Amino acid sequence: MPIDMNTEKTTPSEHYPGAVRVQHDPEDIPELEPAPRQASAGVWIVVVIGVVFILSAVVYGLLARSTAEHKLEQVTKESAVPTVNVIHPAVTGVSAEISLPGNTQAYNDTPIYARTSGYLKQWFVDIGQHVTKGQLMATIETPELDEQLQVAQANLKSAQADLALANTTSERYQNLLKSDSVSKQETDVAVSGAAAKQAAVDAAQANVRRLQQLQSFEKVYAPYSGVVTVRNTDIGDLIDSGSPTSGGTAKELFRVASIDKLRVYVAVPENYAPAIRDGNTATLTLDEYPNQQFAGKIARNSNAIDQTSRTLNVEVDVDNADGKLLPGAYVFVHFKIPEQVRMVSVPANTLVFRAQGLQVGIVRDGRVHMQSVTIGKDNGSSLEIATGVTAEDEVILDPSDSLAEGQRVQVVGQAPGQGTVAR
Repeated sequence: MPIDMNTEKTTPSEHYPGAVRVQHDPEDIPELEPAPRQASAGVWIVVVIGVVFILSAVVYGLLARSTAEHKLEQVTKESAVPTVNVIHPAVTGVSAEISLPGNTQAYNDTPIYARTSGYLKQWFVDIGQHVTKGQLMATIETPELDEQLQVAQANLKSAQADLALANTTSERYQNLLKSDSVSKQETDVAVSGAAAKQAAVDAAQANVRRLQQLQSFEKVYAPYSGVVTVRNTDIGDLIDSGSPTSGGTAKELFRVASIDKLRVYVAVPENYAPAIRDGNTATLTLDEYPNQQFAGKIARNSNAIDQTSRTLNVEVDVDNADGKLLPGAYVFVHFKIPEQVRMVSVPANTLVFRAQGLQVGIVRDGRVHMQSVTIGKDNGSSLEIATGVTAEDEVILDPSDSLAEGQRVQVVGQAPGQGTVAR
């Protein structure tokens, strides 16, 4: 094929000698038309990729925000649950005695009321004064009672005169009946009349004795030897007979207490009840006499456990001839326990004093249980607990005043030296 030398040029090839390279004129090369379908598909691919990226970013942001909100909610809830430290009560082993609180009472404590109405004429004893049995304490003026007694005595004399006449008439009719001077009917009427007059005399005598007995109550005497603890009257006071317990409106004039011997009632926890025996000795201690003990004896007990407090009511009698102990004093009664009793001890800063009594907070299943306890022995910084907790309980240290039954708490630690927390 011939080659047009005007349009094409040939040059020898540098790499292949003898070969001819054809060079074309750029103007002679025809222009190529673009492929519209391939360009449109590429644009759509870019758009789809961009949309997917944007949607992925939005979904990721929403998920991240939801996760952060959920985490914040959990953190808030966890922060709202209070944290507490707990301990396990320590087992103390054998207890030689228990110390329980009690109040001293006078062996006899009697309010003195008036048995007759009137006005207080004079009183002879005052508070704090010792009296002996039968000693005159006060006198009462009873003008109305005196008048009633005079009237009753006059009625008695009248009834006695009527009786004398009736007896004379009865005897006379009985003598006349023997000679048939009177009828049997008239004699029976006379005899019955004498019997009726005798009954009237008996009634009048009983009324006089009643008023004389009331008049004897014008003088108020001490029922037994003791000390006057109350005086509620003064000269000229209007005295009403009776007492509130018998339906009257009177108030007590005096109160006398026998303090040569005192009674002390003690509530002994149920688990110590078998160790209490009548006749056993007990000792009393008071804050007023820190280095002194007072000997007592278990006089009696109720022989029944109180269902409310789960305690045994025990009476201890204490001789008080020297009068050092006063009725109403707060004491601690120490009982010897012959048996070995397993007790637990807790620090003093675990106790909560509330209206329900002495309590501790125990953690059970993540919630608080307020448990009432009974102290067996106070050792100062620690206390031996007689009833209420066991060695397996988790007792809260330093409980807050807002601690409530059923409240959810989080245990964060165990007090040093108390063992491990059972979790």
